[in-house]
Amino acid sequence: MRNIDFTPLYRSAIGFDRLFNLVENNTPNNNGGYPPYNIEQQDENHYRITMAVAGFAEEQLDITQQQNMLLVKGNKAAELNAERRFLYQGIADRNFERKFQLADHVNVVGAAMENGLLHIELEREIPEEMKPRKISIGNRDLIEGDTE
Repeated sequence: MRNIDFTPLYRSAIGFDRLFNLVENNTPNNNGGYPPYNIEQQDENHYRITMAVAGFAEEQLDITQQQNMLLVKGNKAAELNAERRFLYQGIADRNFERKFQLADHVNVVGAAMENGLLHIELEREIPEEMKPRKISIGNRDLIEGDTE
């Protein structure tokens, strides 16, 4: 019997905690894992994406949410000094585009840069009409109605 590992799906999906239908809608990120990132669930309705964007200034980063897609782009201007010779280049110095599929009702509530890390705060805001509500058990006459 084969076991299916859904771990890769959780790396780029926020708020799909119990849903596996992401398999059909998963859009791959073709950037080889750059930049590295973490996804934290802080509580039931709050999440944080932390991306390592060393070398990027705030004005070189663009964060866009459109419906259920979060897009983070990093654009650096072309280096004027093309004569640099690296003996070893371990620090990636390239533009990137990272997409995250968000669940319904998950929205970006803020972003901040700190020590080369970009923190994106997310919140699941379930509309009041979709939240569970307590139904009290009352008198049977209310269900059948008065026939007076």
